[in-house]
Amino acid sequence: MTEKNNTEQILSSVLEGIQKVKGQDITILDLRGIENAVCSYFVICTGGSNTQVVAISGAVQRQTPQKPWHVEGEQNAEWVLLDYVDVVVHIFQKHVREYYDIEGLWGDAQITHIKTNE
Repeated sequence: MTEKNNTEQILSSVLEGIQKVKGQDITILDLRGIENAVCSYFVICTGGSNTQVVAISGAVQRQTPQKPWHVEGEQNAEWVLLDYVDVVVHIFQKHVREYYDIEGLWGDAQITHIKTNE
C-alpha cells in the first residue's frame, strides 16, 4: 500500500469512528500545501462532554487499523489528540475548541466541513 493510500485509509477510518459516536462539527484541514506543516491533515471534532470526548477517541482508535503514534489528553478529556503521523485528530469539548481556534491558526489550509446527521 502506498503512503498516500495509507493516509487516505486512516483519514476515512478516523471519520467513520467519529461519526459512529456522533462527534459534531467535523472539520478536515488539508495542510499538504502549507510549508513546514506538521502533518498532512488535521481532523477536528467536538464532543458534548468528557464522556463523549473519550468515547470518540476510543471509537477512532478501534476503527483505525493502525495504532496512533501518540495519544494525549484522555485523562482530562477536554482536548484529546490522536497522532497518526500524517493525520492528527483533535477531539475537543466546545469551549476548549473555541478557545484554541485551531482552524483560525491554520487559516491557510484547505478546509472541508463534514456534514453530520445531527
